[in-house]
Amino acid sequence: MGFSQALSGLNAASAKLDVLGNNIANTQTVGFKSSSITFADIFAGAGSKIGLGTQVGSTVQDFKTGNLETTGRGLDVAIAGDGFFRFQLSSGEIGYSRNGQLQMTADGYLVNSQGAKIMGYGLNDPNDAFSEPATGGSPVALRIYPDDMPAAATTNVSATYNLDARIDQTNPDLLSQARVATTTTPDDPATPADESASIDLDYNYSNSFTVFDSLGTARNVTVYYQKTGANAWSAKVAIDGFYKAANDFTLAFDSSGKLVDIVHASAAGTADDKVEIGFTSAELGGEPSDLSFEFILKGSTQFSNTSTQNALTQDGYTSGTLVGLSIEADGTVMRKYSNERSASAGQIVLASFRNAEGLSPIGDNMWQPTVSAGSELVGIAGSGSLGALQAGAVETSNVDLAKQLVDMIVTQRAYQANSQTIKTQDELLQTSINLR
Repeated sequence: MGFSQALSGLNAASAKLDVLGNNIANTQTVGFKSSSITFADIFAGAGSKIGLGTQVGSTVQDFKTGNLETTGRGLDVAIAGDGFFRFQLSSGEIGYSRNGQLQMTADGYLVNSQGAKIMGYGLNDPNDAFSEPATGGSPVALRIYPDDMPAAATTNVSATYNLDARIDQTNPDLLSQARVATTTTPDDPATPADESASIDLDYNYSNSFTVFDSLGTARNVTVYYQKTGANAWSAKVAIDGFYKAANDFTLAFDSSGKLVDIVHASAAGTADDKVEIGFTSAELGGEPSDLSFEFILKGSTQFSNTSTQNALTQDGYTSGTLVGLSIEADGTVMRKYSNERSASAGQIVLASFRNAEGLSPIGDNMWQPTVSAGSELVGIAGSGSLGALQAGAVETSNVDLAKQLVDMIVTQRAYQANSQTIKTQDELLQTSINLR
């Protein structure tokens, strides 16, 4: 009698319903990959004409990419393309996942909801929170160091100006005056008033900008420009109201308004388009180190338009505290500081396998490799076949709910049909038993 065939059909339908139920249950699981089940028929031998039913062949995972859904959360990250995040499990083993919902622990590690640490290339010097990121090598669990960013003194100021060519240098009515100190403590109450400690500077145009000393203190630098002749200007520099004649320089323009020469008052020769400005520690109050920066005026002009500053950049900054994180498309984790600067904390890596379907699921949105998956290939997001990373987004489950429901109806019918086979076989058996 064919009870065995019908029973195998019931078991097969039950197994498929298990797979379908698992897929449906995980329609809202971030990074989940749906599965399907395959079956194989059973025969007693090579010459057998009548099969013995069916058996489960294998369960196959579908690793097609799910939709990317924006969350706006800075530590959510999705893979747009192929690849897996690499995690260090609490057991010390390595796991792989498509779920990039991260959070930071109290000791600075980026982990998933189960506490597994995401891996990547860390810093060259683990004892220096601001060393350069390592490139290549073995991935490590990424850690975000909470250290404040130290201040950096200004070493370079780049600016472009237009100085008004219409100014008549012989007309004193076009000059303005600024009173500046010539000692470092002109306002010290313990120092008797001394008018010789201050002078008046004549100028046709002045401009101020901020630089930073070695302690991160913002210093106001003012440059006073005075036209002294045809296509010629002098410049005097003061910092926080203190003027130092050794920083004087002159500018020369050609007949088309292009800057052609800068000459420093205390240096022989010319520097074309830049000059070195310096103040000693004592001139800055005695606490910071000496401040010296290159003042680059490349691109400055002398046209018949109002004197103005067109652009200015400087490379110094004050100290800053950690205020946030962001993840770049190539996996670089950037620390954001209160001084509006940022620094890398490392780079998330991705892993790929020749046969992703050979990975073994271990739960918690995680897989582990098997021999059939092939060797692991580790690389940076966006390189080779690896996808790019998208911060503030997650990859939704790739389960097609409509298809699962249709398959469930078909499987239910198959289960009912196999049940009918058993019922029919039972009726035939009962009829045989009742024969007299």
